[in-house]
Amino acid sequence: MLSLVLALSAAMPALAQTAATPPTAPATPGGSTLAPPPLPPTLPGGLPLPQLPAATQQEILQRILDAAGGRTPPPAGPLPAPAAPAAAAPTQRYAPQLPPPAWQANAEPLSHTEAFFAERLGMPLRQFGYDSFREGPAATPVIGALPDDYLVGRDDELVLALRGRTRATLTLRVLRDGTILAPDFPPIPAAGRTLRELRADLEARVARDMPGTELFLSIGQVRQMAIFVGGEVMRPGMQPLNALATVLDALQLAGGVRKTGSLRAIRIEGPGGRRVLDLYTVIAGAPGDPDIRLREGDRILVPALGGVVAVAGEVTRPGIYELPAGATSASVTTMLGLAGDPLRPAGNRLLVQGTDGAGRRSFTELGAGGVVRRGDSVLVQPGADVVANQLRLAGHVSAPVTRAAARGGTLRALLADPRLLKPDPYPRLGVVLRLDPRTRVRQFVPFDLARVMQGGANTGLQEGDEVIVLGNADIAFLASPPVQRALRGEAPPEDACPALSQLAIAARSAPARFAFARGAGFPDIGTPTCPQVFLDYPPLLAFLLDTAVLVAGEVKQPGLFPILNDTGLDLVLAAAGGVTDGADLSAVELAREPNDQSGAIPLTRTLLDLRSRNFRAVRLSPRDVVRVPRGFTDRETGPVTLVGEVLRPGVYDIRRGERLSELLARSGGLTSQAYAFGAVFTRESVRTRQQQGFERTARDLESSLLSVAAGQANAGGFGQQRVDLGGLVTAGRELANTLRQAQAAGRMVVEANPVVLAARPELDVLLEPGDLIVIPKRPNEVTVVGAVLNAGSLQFVSGWRASDYVRAAGGTQRFADTSRAFVVLPNGQSAPAGMSGWQSGGPPVPPGSLVVVPQDPSPFETRGLIRDLTAILSQVTISSAALAVIARELQ
Repeated sequence: MLSLVLALSAAMPALAQTAATPPTAPATPGGSTLAPPPLPPTLPGGLPLPQLPAATQQEILQRILDAAGGRTPPPAGPLPAPAAPAAAAPTQRYAPQLPPPAWQANAEPLSHTEAFFAERLGMPLRQFGYDSFREGPAATPVIGALPDDYLVGRDDELVLALRGRTRATLTLRVLRDGTILAPDFPPIPAAGRTLRELRADLEARVARDMPGTELFLSIGQVRQMAIFVGGEVMRPGMQPLNALATVLDALQLAGGVRKTGSLRAIRIEGPGGRRVLDLYTVIAGAPGDPDIRLREGDRILVPALGGVVAVAGEVTRPGIYELPAGATSASVTTMLGLAGDPLRPAGNRLLVQGTDGAGRRSFTELGAGGVVRRGDSVLVQPGADVVANQLRLAGHVSAPVTRAAARGGTLRALLADPRLLKPDPYPRLGVVLRLDPRTRVRQFVPFDLARVMQGGANTGLQEGDEVIVLGNADIAFLASPPVQRALRGEAPPEDACPALSQLAIAARSAPARFAFARGAGFPDIGTPTCPQVFLDYPPLLAFLLDTAVLVAGEVKQPGLFPILNDTGLDLVLAAAGGVTDGADLSAVELAREPNDQSGAIPLTRTLLDLRSRNFRAVRLSPRDVVRVPRGFTDRETGPVTLVGEVLRPGVYDIRRGERLSELLARSGGLTSQAYAFGAVFTRESVRTRQQQGFERTARDLESSLLSVAAGQANAGGFGQQRVDLGGLVTAGRELANTLRQAQAAGRMVVEANPVVLAARPELDVLLEPGDLIVIPKRPNEVTVVGAVLNAGSLQFVSGWRASDYVRAAGGTQRFADTSRAFVVLPNGQSAPAGMSGWQSGGPPVPPGSLVVVPQDPSPFETRGLIRDLTAILSQVTISSAALAVIARELQ
């Protein structure tokens, strides 16, 4: 037999190929399936195949087909399960060949019944109960204390223990005639009696014949018996079991019931008669009192599968369930009970898909008392899968809260616990998002959050309401640059929150709608992220702006603040942080649009005198504009900086109209080392204009170079000389780029000598916030730069002129242009150096001056270009000198 198995294992690939691609054969009468192929007449080695019983051949063939179909063979049995390559075989021997759906890629192949319902429902369902026997062979029961109703039979081993006057332990086996033989006793009948009856009989005999002795009876070993299991099981045949085994043990040892077999009509025949076992009473909790005991001589027969009904949808245990034995229909309630009942206790819709008389699919909705027939599928769906009787609290809360909408529910009850809210909620307005039950249209209903929290107001809630609490950060977003740009109709970035897109569309379609908010003049600084509340509720942003008032001017936190109608100004100012100390309450401006929107809309402005601070008397409406002006003060908005040779340098605040002489007096005056003639005075507005002048001069220089290059190209050169056009343009562009990168100092030429300022008040400059005044020490050098042989700083000599310092620096270079040399004086002014032949060396040069000797610009010999180069060099030199003095004094 072992050689036969090995030979069949070697021949199995060929058989599997035969099973996977069966030859053309006539169809079976039952349908389009093919008859199973027969076993080959000879083995692969040419040996004749031994004649085997038909049941054995069928078992071998089924094992081969199962392996070819990719199914795991049973773990135990008379034949080993050889490995076979997976082949594209049908899911079961008699199942139609259907393309496997995506959800079946890695699952166990569907049976014929499962494939039938999967095609109808579009979802996989398994036949219930068959996986109970897929865990391997039945384990040998552990013998312990046997029940008193255990029926003793032949070959059972009994252990008798005698204690008392007679002490002995006897091990007796029940003989084939059903008796046991014990010393000093006649044969005692045992087979067919329960353990309780046999124990009572033996105790009575010992008490009568052996006074003073007690008897204890137990079972040593139970007998073995063979039970035949046939029908739709994986391994039919005789199964060796012990006397304690049950029907479940026998089925487990037989490999379990096939999915073509019934679990509800298992027949057990034997000497005790015939009975039908419904395994659903064991594995599914169906009503009934199952008798699963086995007796010697019993036979277990598993018939073909009966009628089935599929239960799918929202049930505890979807699956395919078998109808009771012999039944062709059952109540819906019974089938739902097998499936664990619906997940919802009520409100379920039962859609039944059946077959009409013509074989067409038909759908019917049944109630709980309906009846389903074999082949029907029941789909349990919700009658209306909607949320009902719910309230929700969202927004600026610790966590979104869902509550049941009790009858008479109110905002006060929902917000009874203040800890539900995060710190810093916006107190003036909350919103209820309400759905109209008839039109299904959402609308916002505002409420005063502070009054609700204080118990001064209450609003009834309806089913489905969402209460949205806003935070101060959400309200601050209304005045942010992204919102202001959207109010101007500018399209927001693609990744911006959808609320901004909706707001931009609304503002562009109706420009007058948000005109009051666009006139706020908030600075366009930064791009804050969109708050989560506007991501969750995009229409909320436009609604809040429609209900907002604009508070600007001298308040601590200007912005747009949503309110209810007839809200006091005191509450709005409190939300804005209150007024500043510099507010002028005698002329608070209130601008209002009238409620009547017909015809022209005049804008009314009112000046309010609120010095009494009776802000509560002013009642506001949405879209109002409140501007709190600043009271007049002579203090400027920023300080000035005074450094260098003064007695008390530092940062000083100034008043309107304050002059430089007053600032010098406040600082204690100049020190003995101060050099007032070299004072550096810079101003931010002047620096901006100078920087713009550098940029403008660079553009003019590039234009001049292009004109010069074009003139040379037309005339063939400058005079008799020819100049490289490419070098000319390149040098000019480098000079223009240097000028663009130069840093302007913003220096103004001022008089800083207190004596001169006292004598000539018209020279006393007015101070502005941000001014920088640097009073340097008296220098003792003069710097010579440009086209000289040894540029650098020389010691100051009283009476020396520019030509003297240039001579002391080694004289001019070959291409120096002495006629255009100039001197930058310590106060920032520039003057010609006077080094031409007819100027006699120029005036004396004061200490701290800068003598600049430019090169001869003969390659660019045009008057306009020379003027440009000279002006550029003068501006850059003056700025560089001023920045050098500032850097030295600030160290």
